Amino acid sequence: MALNIFLLCIGIGLLYLGSEWMVNGSASLAISFSIRPVIIGMTIVAFATSAPELLVSLIAAVKGSSGVSLGNILGSNVANIGLVLGTSALVKPLKADKQLARKEIPFMIGVSGLFWLLCIDGRLGRIDGAILFAGLILFLTLGLMKVRGKKTKNKAPTRARKKTIRHIFLILIGMIGLVAGANMMVNSAIFIARQLNLNEIFIGLSIVAIGTSLPELATSVVAGARGESDISIGNVVGSNIFNICMVMGTVGIFNPMSVDMSVLKFEFPAMLMLSMIFFIFTRTGLILTRLEGAFFILCFFSFIGISYWLN
Repeated sequence: MALNIFLLCIGIGLLYLGSEWMVNGSASLAISFSIRPVIIGMTIVAFATSAPELLVSLIAAVKGSSGVSLGNILGSNVANIGLVLGTSALVKPLKADKQLARKEIPFMIGVSGLFWLLCIDGRLGRIDGAILFAGLILFLTLGLMKVRGKKTKNKAPTRARKKTIRHIFLILIGMIGLVAGANMMVNSAIFIARQLNLNEIFIGLSIVAIGTSLPELATSVVAGARGESDISIGNVVGSNIFNICMVMGTVGIFNPMSVDMSVLKFEFPAMLMLSMIFFIFTRTGLILTRLEGAFFILCFFSFIGISYWLN
């Protein structure tokens, strides 16, 4: 137990360092290529911070722990909005990109609803996985079109362009730190949780979900505190889309799994409802206030409490 607690602390440290490097590299890369930071946040950063969810969910599904696999994604998406955005907004109110509020967040809500619909029959099969993965391709295609068509008006200085390799290196090192830290933290947390005889689904919804959401938490809080609200919010929106489309799409294609019908009654509706509240908040003045951040955090812990009671 003592060793696992030590590894837990090491993992958290790696997550923080990884997020620091990720934010620095991503923000600088966006400036170098005159790309809006929100696009970087929704693609490169979102993919990197979703890597732990992909690894954990795929491995769990292969080992027959579908409860951990599915619970990880549902819990992570709720944690991304409730815990990650809530904490980021408490540290410093976040300004939402107007286009993100009008297009990307509704897209996130759409794939969340689609994910729920595909799981209603109690199984996530290969066709279901392919449909979800197609949603990822559509999302990335739309993002690429924005990079080509809507670059920032400020021209990046020549000196900044010469540092592109350094920025990419920082992002890659950040990815390694995030994935390594998340894996150490999650493995230790699962061991500790099982010593306490917690339900498998609840482990996925809480301990594993929080663990795999720590990269998003660290990255978004650091970005928000530095005034990079576009990366902070874009990271959460992109990560939720990646979690559903990339992670669950990959799991469905390579390792079809059964869906516990109990999560259809509360966890799926809760994820969708919190996403819709997020949309409403960003449409009211394009600012996530500290009060709204506190509300998100309350929603997250209420979600954990109700899930524990139901499971």
